Amino acid sequence: MSYKYLNNINSPEDVKKLNTDELKELAEEIREEIINVISKNGGHLAPSLGVVELTLALHRVFDAPVDKIIWDVGHQAYPHKLITGRREKFNTIRKYDGLSGFPKRSESDYDDFGVGHASTSIAAAMGIATARDLNKEKYKVIAIIGDGALTGGLAYEGLNQAGFLRKDIIIVLNDNKMSISENVGGVAHYLNKIVTTPLYTQFKTDTWELLDKLPSWIGNAAKDSVRRLKEGLKNLAVPTMLFEELGLRYIGPLDGHNIELLTENFKYIKTLKEPVFVHILTEKGRGYNFAQAEPSKFHGIGAFSIDTGESISKSNTYSDVFGETITELAKTDSRIVAITAAMPEGTGLDMFRKELPERFFDVGIAEEYALTFAAGIATKGYKPICAIYSTFLQRGLDQLIHDICLQNLPVIFAVDRAGIVGEDGPTHQGTFDLSYLHCIPNLVICSPKDENELRSMFYTAVNNNSPIVIRYPRSKITGVEKTELQNIPYGKAEILKSGDRGTIFAIGSMVYVAMEAVKDLPVGVVNARFAKPLDKELFMQFKDTKIITIEENTLNSGFGSAIMEMFNEAGDNANLLRLGLPDMFIEQGNRNFILEKYGLSAKGIREKVEKFIL
Repeated sequence: MSYKYLNNINSPEDVKKLNTDELKELAEEIREEIINVISKNGGHLAPSLGVVELTLALHRVFDAPVDKIIWDVGHQAYPHKLITGRREKFNTIRKYDGLSGFPKRSESDYDDFGVGHASTSIAAAMGIATARDLNKEKYKVIAIIGDGALTGGLAYEGLNQAGFLRKDIIIVLNDNKMSISENVGGVAHYLNKIVTTPLYTQFKTDTWELLDKLPSWIGNAAKDSVRRLKEGLKNLAVPTMLFEELGLRYIGPLDGHNIELLTENFKYIKTLKEPVFVHILTEKGRGYNFAQAEPSKFHGIGAFSIDTGESISKSNTYSDVFGETITELAKTDSRIVAITAAMPEGTGLDMFRKELPERFFDVGIAEEYALTFAAGIATKGYKPICAIYSTFLQRGLDQLIHDICLQNLPVIFAVDRAGIVGEDGPTHQGTFDLSYLHCIPNLVICSPKDENELRSMFYTAVNNNSPIVIRYPRSKITGVEKTELQNIPYGKAEILKSGDRGTIFAIGSMVYVAMEAVKDLPVGVVNARFAKPLDKELFMQFKDTKIITIEENTLNSGFGSAIMEMFNEAGDNANLLRLGLPDMFIEQGNRNFILEKYGLSAKGIREKVEKFIL
């Protein structure tokens, strides 16, 4: 598409050449390009639309890549990519072998820190600033963090050290009152108090009017004096200035869509040699009506119609079935509570929140807290269901081991996005959970072959008293006819197909794929259901045959490894072929394409099975 300004932006140096009015036009062109591309590729639309002016102001004032700009999570980094030499490849974003949907160090010198999970920017920026000082170098380090990510404990660990060490670092808070869903908790309330304090709001307006009226001959020194007066008096007007108490110079709140205002402030901030906290107010989804009206829906979205805002491909997912199932169960079982770390829509808990709000808890982007919070509830007879993506459960591993499993508390984990998630790429692939969970005592691990089994697994879990993980993929459901809820005894597999040339032990998403792969071969298929405990009695019946294990997980220490260990412990050396994902971080791309690439499609499995059994 032809743009008057964007087509001529090949680096931030080109941004610096434009005046304010031209930058305003460039901002709208950037929004148009993002909307056009993401409507086809899917991606994080609303966050990036909200930071266009902020991005332009940062690159207008600072000198990246010499100055280091660190984006938290990276959901909002699309404008940054467009103006840092990646404009011509932007239409490949999130596609296989295309631009990453997140900042990625190997992709550009302007991406100083690879991200994908929240709350890391301040800690990373502090590390970079410390290295700078040790090397006696001179450059600025800027961390941009959203108010949602500021609910994560790691962000406060970074803030604490930033104020204590007094490093020359700039922390920009992009405050849009949203993480993925609407922000919750004390942090959101505190930030809102800053923004809405009437005395300060009026004083800020009056001060800016005064600054605008000062004649040009007065000079910057006098203007800086007025500015310092403003900052000092502000602290009398705004209650409990947390950031100042932590040792950070607080500036703001500033209109995040006013390029001129942002530029002026960043020029001043650039002269400071202390830790500065800059509070910027933005609107998530700005410039696209549908995204402004429903920012949660357009936080991360698949392909959609620009004209209507509706998703092009609609289908029921395992997340939907999970949400419906636990809402149904909770209506007749008052022990059930639901917990999410800022992902009610993404995990399917929006229905539970609507119908049973008193038993729904969104703790913000704080996975570690979510797990220990669930443990505390479980000690008092409740059955907490903690809905969390596989990739994010990694962040709470210590809490899972020490606070839940060590005490054998009946916390139920709904582990969504297990296996290949697709276009979000290596930061979000759920390819490790079977491996890192398997070594934990007291923990039950299971994975359903279809939506009926998923429903019954949750029914079973709430009627048992041990910690359990129920993992399921990011994919549409199989479409089987809905059946009654059934109790599934822990550790019990089922034989789906018999065969005299070999047997496949498959788990979760790979069960029906395995059935398709060997439908006309003399090979049996067992639906393992449980990765822990294993159905040893059943599996040992096949010890003298050829066995193939299949999992949508890394082969290292996964389900296949557990089967191999089981045979070894019994003193048997089974003739075993393990199929799964390789020992690497799996790249972005369409889920089916990635599975096919690594031999986990029906065709790929068939080829390997035929070679093994012949």
